[in-house]
Amino acid sequence: MVKDRLDIAIRKMNLVLAGKGIAGLEPILSRLGRGQEIPHWYEQLKRKHCLPNLDGKTIGSVIEMLFVGVLEKYALADIPRLSLNINPARGVDIPDLDLGIKSPSENFCTSEPFFSAYERILGNEHDMVVLLTDYQTAKKRPPLRVSIIRHEYLSGSEVADKNLCSIARKHRQPLLALNESLAKKVFKFLAYINQSDWRARRLLSLVAHMFDDTTVEAEVVAAEADFKRRNKDLVENNNDPIPESELSMIVDVLKIRPLHIGIIEAADNWVIEAHKDFGRIPNDNEWGRLKRSPLNGRIGMSFALQWRYNFGPLFRNRNEAEQGD
Repeated sequence: MVKDRLDIAIRKMNLVLAGKGIAGLEPILSRLGRGQEIPHWYEQLKRKHCLPNLDGKTIGSVIEMLFVGVLEKYALADIPRLSLNINPARGVDIPDLDLGIKSPSENFCTSEPFFSAYERILGNEHDMVVLLTDYQTAKKRPPLRVSIIRHEYLSGSEVADKNLCSIARKHRQPLLALNESLAKKVFKFLAYINQSDWRARRLLSLVAHMFDDTTVEAEVVAAEADFKRRNKDLVENNNDPIPESELSMIVDVLKIRPLHIGIIEAADNWVIEAHKDFGRIPNDNEWGRLKRSPLNGRIGMSFALQWRYNFGPLFRNRNEAEQGD
């Protein structure tokens, strides 16, 4: 129902973000507010039709609270006795609907709690509404008037890395037919890869084409050229060059036949070196899901202590297409 009525909800959201009709949400906002008190930003939004000077994180909380109010009051008004709560501590923003809310701005990024590296290709176990705001632009032109400029409903499996899922989906059946142990190593590499690492990024190109010997050989040649170019730039800027051993580990995959075995082992060795015991194979639950998942991620994901969600793949391409039209 939320997905089907999302356009209606967003139109109402932009009205209440402009202070229009927000009084109708007052009882809900009071219930959702800390200590069941009306939020501190409410009166200014109601009277002056703008928000106080708030930081991005607080804006996210405002969007979240208003969206829950709009769902309860308007979009889902035909559900008897509906009383929604917000509880992100449980890992999902609206537990009553098993639904997350994310409100990135024009930089497309948010940070999220990290639980398992395999979320990067499996996604979430709950769906998500993504509300792209113009906060970055609006904060430069006070008073602060924020609006939702794009929105998307993502199924849980779509909250995963678009490129890594594409590679996993491409190779899943051939790998499962070949050897499940090798398949697990490939999924492990895709889950744990750090794409800012030179060797890991070059290995990803090899993994993407692992069953195409001609393309693999061309990728190794490209890696050698890239290695020389990058080291030249690093030295010229008084930075440490990439060690020769990093290139050797790329070139050496050509010594093993069939080539895909050398690539998989090189990728697995990178995970072991980079992550030690942290880099584990999927557990039974994750492996079962990996074998049946649609692997249809639509965003970008990288991780450190938290996930960094990048919704650029979701919105940027559409913007470029519209400009081209």
